Amino acid sequence: MNRLALFDCDGTLVDSQASICLAMEHCFAGQKLEPPARDAIRRIVGLSLIEAIAQLLPEAEDDLHRHLAEEYKRAYFALRTSGHIEDEPLYDGILEAVETLDANGWLLGVATGKSDRGLIRVLEAHGLRHRFVTLQTADRHPSKPHPSMIETAIAEAGASPETTVMIGDTSFDMAMAVAARAHPLGVAWGYHTPHDLHAAGAVRVVEHASAIPAHLEAL
Repeated sequence: MNRLALFDCDGTLVDSQASICLAMEHCFAGQKLEPPARDAIRRIVGLSLIEAIAQLLPEAEDDLHRHLAEEYKRAYFALRTSGHIEDEPLYDGILEAVETLDANGWLLGVATGKSDRGLIRVLEAHGLRHRFVTLQTADRHPSKPHPSMIETAIAEAGASPETTVMIGDTSFDMAMAVAARAHPLGVAWGYHTPHDLHAAGAVRVVEHASAIPAHLEAL
């Protein structure tokens, strides 16, 4: 049975908080709404876009949530094409961790609340696209923590829940792994606290990406 290491993207592979916060602020301001605090925006990173906005604006109707989701996409694109948003940097040690896992025979994948286009852009910007055999995004799945992304990745990779690890920085990632019966591994450099991750089911929270390969081999 193949071994599968699934990574979240935002907050796990790359630090995208600056670009996400800026686009969300522009989105809300463009609709004459008070932009959420950045702490609040970071807390919803990882959810699919409509679900994320619904948490930021719970008193609004679903139609407004959907409208704001489209406005966010437009704001993000405008900010990127105008040069106000740059490529999100990889976290320290991530490239080496990915290369080590690949060399050790792990199949690699991504399960993210990003769109297909957004994920491919990030992976290609860092020369990582060829490392991943399965890519699961919000375009084709319910929002985290629904287990659909992990279940589809397992099927595509020929793995099993017992041989799959979900690596992420949010409670949504950990809860998704628990729901899919995969191993939940939290990372401490993202947008939710280690306490949040453990409470959602993380078996361990690593402090640096260099610790990921050894932890996976210990499983």
